[in-house]
Amino acid sequence: MTTYPNVNETKELIKDIVSIPSPSGYTENVIRFVEGRIKELEVDTTRNNKGGLIATLPGKNTAKHRMLTAHVDTLGAMVKEVKSNGRLRIDLIGGFKYNAIEGEYCEIHTAGGNVFTGTILMHQTSVHVYKEAGDAKRNQENMEVQIDAKVENGEDVRELGIEVGDFVSFDPRVQLTDNGFIKSRHLDDKASVGILLQLIKRLKEENKKLPYTTHFLISNNEEIGYGGNSNIATETIEYLAVDMGAMGDGQSTDEYTVSICAKDASGPYHYGLRQNLVELAKSNHIGYKVDIYPYYGSDASAAIRAGNDIVHGLIGPGIDSSHAYERTHEASLENTEKLLYHYVLSDMISY
Repeated sequence: MTTYPNVNETKELIKDIVSIPSPSGYTENVIRFVEGRIKELEVDTTRNNKGGLIATLPGKNTAKHRMLTAHVDTLGAMVKEVKSNGRLRIDLIGGFKYNAIEGEYCEIHTAGGNVFTGTILMHQTSVHVYKEAGDAKRNQENMEVQIDAKVENGEDVRELGIEVGDFVSFDPRVQLTDNGFIKSRHLDDKASVGILLQLIKRLKEENKKLPYTTHFLISNNEEIGYGGNSNIATETIEYLAVDMGAMGDGQSTDEYTVSICAKDASGPYHYGLRQNLVELAKSNHIGYKVDIYPYYGSDASAAIRAGNDIVHGLIGPGIDSSHAYERTHEASLENTEKLLYHYVLSDMISY
């Protein structure tokens, strides 16, 4: 299989990024990591007030701009209650179900800067004690965090410095297989962040002059709906979100091609931009699938809802088992990077 430059480097980069805890609202460490990688390439960056990162590559045309975005925030949780049994009740951050995190290892990040490990379990886990262990609902009432510390009651927990409002992150359990798969939590959307970092690196190494000034937004609130809805330069014409392609019954997206979204729960994406992306894929022999994601929204749709007068699109690698333990293949990373590369170098404007 022909791979784009540094595919193994890209997978290792994604591994590094998913290993940095960053549930929405707790993203400073991962933003700082990405910022450092971009600054190594001598690319100008700024921060918006929400904590997102914007990198800019100047283009020949400075009157019309493009913006690409990927989000570095992830699903997670927050301590809702310190329970009298010495365990924690949690409140979810992002749109996923409790069953997706049952049995997962986690970390509790205290306001004082300490980190404690734990496991997310049903209260009625033991089949030797609870007759309803298999049938009880997986919900906030029944699921709790077992802290890896000697605690017997709420007072013991509070003495550790754990309190309501502390963030809880999930162990990504990232694995790279010998045959090209990458398995991990939070490939949505850290796989795309890795792809954009590699794209910027490639453009700098090849000393490419882009046809249009292009901004790269690493947003940090997408999972809660508003990561990329602001800080869009008024010159921006096209806004392309790079986010996971959703897989499942009735979907055309797979783990080996780039997924081009025609419509999601927010409505259709811009037809002209979508057609230009399809034509770029065809003319450059890039494996792609056009798809509709029924229960999905992106930073591009958030930008439209915020009233920005832009052409919006959405592409990304195909990710299996979204919002759970996810998986994709290097072929999908390759095809996504190729399409982005040819897109930012193209003269086509879709309006």
